[in-house]
Amino acid sequence: MSVLILQRNPLEPFPYERWLADYPGDVVVLVARDKLEAVGEEVPQGDLGYTRLEVLDDFSDEQLLFKRARELAQEFGTRYVVAHNEADVVTAARLRERLGLPGPWTADVLPFRDKALMKRLVAAAGVEVATHVVPRTAADVRRFATRHGLPVVLKERSGFNAIGLRILRDPDELETCLATAFAAGPRDDLLLEAYVEGAMCHVDGLVVDGRTALVWPSQYQYQLATFGSDSGARIDLTLDTDDPLTPRLLELTERVLAALRDPEGRLRHHAFHAEIFHTPDDRLVLCEIACRPAGAKIKEVFRAVFGMNLGEYATRAQVELPLPGLDPAAAPPRPLRMAGQVLMMKRPGMIRAVPAAPEEPWVEGFWLYGRPGQVVPAAGGSSDFLLAAVGSAPTRVECERRLRALGARFEGETENVEV
Repeated sequence: MSVLILQRNPLEPFPYERWLADYPGDVVVLVARDKLEAVGEEVPQGDLGYTRLEVLDDFSDEQLLFKRARELAQEFGTRYVVAHNEADVVTAARLRERLGLPGPWTADVLPFRDKALMKRLVAAAGVEVATHVVPRTAADVRRFATRHGLPVVLKERSGFNAIGLRILRDPDELETCLATAFAAGPRDDLLLEAYVEGAMCHVDGLVVDGRTALVWPSQYQYQLATFGSDSGARIDLTLDTDDPLTPRLLELTERVLAALRDPEGRLRHHAFHAEIFHTPDDRLVLCEIACRPAGAKIKEVFRAVFGMNLGEYATRAQVELPLPGLDPAAAPPRPLRMAGQVLMMKRPGMIRAVPAAPEEPWVEGFWLYGRPGQVVPAAGGSSDFLLAAVGSAPTRVECERRLRALGARFEGETENVEV
């Protein structure tokens, strides 16, 4: 009765050996070498205490990944398959379906992976989404842009981490993008949206046996899509309990989850990460939602807010282990404090200097993903960080003050030169 973990993410934020210390069976981990090397983690030379830890060079060959995962599942008598990266949610579902294992199968997760299907389902439930279309040709894109105006947003239907997302603001930029996007001819794997003005909020949480057991909203103080050009500190903060947006975001997220999950389906235990626009005229517009824990350091922010790491509890829920301090049958707990994260993206060039680890007692964690003398490329996605920190405070106002001061210090102590 083993658990098989498909680990496209780095290992450091996912200490499964501790999270699953009381699991009564084998724990098998299949990890991607390129993701470890990208953040400076040493590639494991042993099993690190797991029953088996196996390293694939990368997970880009989905057929090879599925084949090796199925072989390991059959060798170790796998009962549970865990995958916390957006790119592996469908692979894990296919594997469960092929082997008849508990947990979500392909039809259960597709509404969370196919953005066109997602928007159709939630719109039918009365949730507002951006005007959109699946463009097959460059002409389709031009017609949409003429009808709805620029800017428009072009993204992959199954994309994540803002990889490949383009905000096209003028005709020249639009034509340059189309020349590449449709160079091989018609396609149906893209989504084109009208641009939505407003701040981006996100709601994160955990569903246990089909019921939301842990949940709270936050708001990005930056634009996700600017990861490639943003050289400053990016701040993300939880919302106060008395913020007028808080109950509205929580209620909308419940409606979205209800629209995408079949009450009789197999998606019973899962984390989620919803992104929602708050427009200048006070509307809430769903951007998208995923059925896995959030990236960046949102899992660690939850630990600061609730004393519960969202990644750990999502893992334990999926393998049906107890959730210490959380009663899934009760109302979701209220925050113990406010928290947030400071992020700085990688910039192309040589790293000359990085900040020292903060010593303030309210800093809950600090992570460096580069070292002086290292030459790094530009950030390849919204989770490609140079550094990250999580901090907390009794109120959101104080938390923001602390994190902005910390971010300003990080900016002053980080030096990068072109090579």
